[in-house]
Parts: sequence; structure tokens; C-alpha cells
Amino acid sequence: MQLTNWEPLKEIDRFFDGRNGFYFPFIRFDKDIDVDMFEENGTIVANMILPDIDPKEVDINLENNKLTVSGRRNEEKEVDKKDYYSKEIRRGLFSRMISVPKEVDSSKTHASYSKGVLTVTMPVIAGAHDKSVKIEINK
Repeated sequence: MQLTNWEPLKEIDRFFDGRNGFYFPFIRFDKDIDVDMFEENGTIVANMILPDIDPKEVDINLENNKLTVSGRRNEEKEVDKKDYYSKEIRRGLFSRMISVPKEVDSSKTHASYSKGVLTVTMPVIAGAHDKSVKIEINK
């Protein structure tokens, strides 16, 4: 039997996203930024989709192996009143904190932004191990 993690906030978000006959576009419980994180050639890479963002408006911080990305998506100024059928594009402040699974060298970490994708590259410190530890249950 395969175990799956129960994520109650995603269940609540799914309830409010319109699939159950209710539609509350102003309530969002999921993450502000989706992140792909992987290790390649001794470097941990985090890719985040941030379309139409001014990179100068993005703050990136790496402290205690926690990567925090935050910033602001600018609101569009509405000249004419629009009758929206859906309004799902998030605007305003965003933030995401991600635990980095290995010790990385923050002094050599760098970021780039191209075609709406923010890439943060973090070199793993030589000899660093995964932070996760499997705990055995005593019988």
C-alpha cells in the first residue's frame, strides 16, 4: 500500500477553486511560487517561474540553508471596467521559502533571470550530506 501525504490546505484550495460549484477567486492557500529544485554536477539548482517580473523587484536571501524569494507582481491599472469571467493571475506581494537539502556555499550562490524563469544556482559544499535522516522505529 502506497502512503500519500495529506495536504489539507490544498484540499481547501481545491474546494474554493470552482470545481465544487463554489467560486472564490480571492482565496488562495497554495504556494505563491512553484519551484523545481534538483542537484546537478555538485550544484543545487532552483528554477521558479516568475513571468513579467522586474528582476530588480525580486529579493533573494539564503540563510541557514533556507532559500527565500520574495517580491511584487505589479497590478495592472484598469482604465475601463472589465467583466471578468475568471481572474486567476496573482498580483501584489509574493514570497516562498524553500529548505535546501544540503549545505551550500552562500558566497558562491548566484541567480539569473531569463524568459520569465528565475534560476538560483547554489554550489554544494564538498563533503556535505543530505540533511534528511531515516529514523528507524524501535520494536
